Amino acid sequence: MELRKIDPANLDSALAITVRPDQQDLVASVVKSLAEAYVHPAHAWPRLIVDGDQPVGFVMAFIRIPWNDEPGVDLRSGLWRLNIDQAHQGKGYGTYAVEAVCAELRARGETHAYVTWEPRAGGPAPFYRALGFHLTGEESEGQIVAVRDLTGFPKSSA
Repeated sequence: MELRKIDPANLDSALAITVRPDQQDLVASVVKSLAEAYVHPAHAWPRLIVDGDQPVGFVMAFIRIPWNDEPGVDLRSGLWRLNIDQAHQGKGYGTYAVEAVCAELRARGETHAYVTWEPRAGGPAPFYRALGFHLTGEESEGQIVAVRDLTGFPKSSA
């Protein structure tokens, strides 16, 4: 498994990634994510998740985005999007992608990784909690905010 930069050769493969219908309200499409990456190039880190040459998902990190209205005061980094194609879920690709993003953030000197999720039954809370994310007590646009400490060893291997 590896993460690959989105480029002209794999763009169509990235755009073909679709989650299950019951998950579509939990995560934005790859199209929307790439549009956001385009308008926030200094903060977005989009990647195609591949196994061999098979595209299996999409992940996008956010890098040092101001969390509040005071730029430079509380800059955060973390997981912005995770879309595992419906045909490839349950095979460890999501765990791999989260660990790879955490490794990238750690390599950039970050000490914490943040993630948000919709607070509903069938949502990703158990997945992220199992990977070491802990609730912060904050909400962002109605979503739960969680954080993972990156200063220790990873909770699981990528």
